[in-house]
Amino acid sequence: MADNPDIPADTRSAGGIQRFWSSAGDPPLARVSRAQGVHVWDTTGRRYIDVTSGPVAVNLGHGNPRVLRAIQEQSSRVCFAYPSAFESASNLRLGERLAAEVGMGLERAFFVSSGSEAVEKCLQFARRYALATGQPARYKVISRNPSYHGSTRATMALAADPAYAAYLSPGQAGIHVPAPWSYRPVAGMDADGFAGQCAEALRATIQAEGRDEVLAFIIEPVMGFCGGADHAPAAYYRRVREICDEFGVLLIYDETISGAGRTGKFLAAHWWPGAAPDLVTLAKGIGGGYVPLAAFMAPDRLVDVVVRAGGFQFGHTHKGHPLACAVGLAVLEETLDRKLIERANEIGAALRASLDKLKAGNSIIGDVRGLGLLNAIEIVADPTTKAMLPRSLDVIGRLQAIARAEGLLIYGRRSHGGKFGDWIMVTPPLIATSADIDEIIDGLARTLHIYREELDAAGLIGARS
Repeated sequence: MADNPDIPADTRSAGGIQRFWSSAGDPPLARVSRAQGVHVWDTTGRRYIDVTSGPVAVNLGHGNPRVLRAIQEQSSRVCFAYPSAFESASNLRLGERLAAEVGMGLERAFFVSSGSEAVEKCLQFARRYALATGQPARYKVISRNPSYHGSTRATMALAADPAYAAYLSPGQAGIHVPAPWSYRPVAGMDADGFAGQCAEALRATIQAEGRDEVLAFIIEPVMGFCGGADHAPAAYYRRVREICDEFGVLLIYDETISGAGRTGKFLAAHWWPGAAPDLVTLAKGIGGGYVPLAAFMAPDRLVDVVVRAGGFQFGHTHKGHPLACAVGLAVLEETLDRKLIERANEIGAALRASLDKLKAGNSIIGDVRGLGLLNAIEIVADPTTKAMLPRSLDVIGRLQAIARAEGLLIYGRRSHGGKFGDWIMVTPPLIATSADIDEIIDGLARTLHIYREELDAAGLIGARS
């Protein structure tokens, strides 16, 4: 496929998005040419395997015929219709199908364009519900440290990430309780004990902030970009549900990353019966990377109260976008018809076994964790002590560069400036085959071997015993 000659080769010299973060001395990124299945090609013809699905969005892989037909068919009729003037069949049908898969009494879907927007609208809806039920004092939202819920100013405040502090207004910092880490619990505690302590910290914080002032508690049931696929024991989610019920606090699950089948169930929440949330946000996988699409799901019992009080009409221009919803419906139907959620369990188990084997043979992997096809590996200086690599290193940036040279597209993060470790997401598309998993593991093994040798040469880790 020929590249467009009208687009400058170095996007930083024009108006491309890369110009917003790359300096003049940085090498330009490769330019994408095409993609198919789990692979992406650049304009030089080099092929990469998409280890992290985009990140964590391209559940069906690239170029799915059913989704491409849906784009063509819907766009031939109507792409855009503003919701105050029209309903669209695709919006209504997707809402019905999503509600059926989500279950747990979450019957209504409010469609927007991104995970950040879904979280914003979900919190606004929660506040609207409080006002509609005569609880105007409820406005405080508690989140966890660490956490990640988006990149708007309000969602940044939920994260407790020091990198975001300069972007927030004075007094905008959120209210946080500890997240129940499984890999690095508080000294002297195991994962179960620490998770229980974290749950009780929520109860104490609600009491300290004012039981009639706390509106909601929001969590990622399986951590995404703040904690690399970490999750708590089942008892934690049940206890959090009990505490929220005790104080009339709405429990919100942000399933931007974990939803749409990636963990081996449609929602990660389905892994923990008896701990159902009041509200859920979805994004990434529900659009499959083909269109910007996100949603929050709410129960009739909340929506009906809000509608009787005047309704919830907030949203951006592209809320309920007909084309996006038609694509989302095709993505959902393809996911269900091909039993890709069940496949996420099957292939995920094979991936996890391969990652565990990789860890056993690599001295800079400290932890392997996750559910289904939402997994991560944590990079450490010493797996015995769990010591992190120096914060002065650009661990993830260097690993990404090595991986690209080895034909892998990976995504990782240094949580909260390194306070909570360095990790790489291993989240291939749900269509990944056993051969794809082998290609990923082989590429990761090469990447980590090269990086370990660099660290060893620099005297940053000891020789392997």
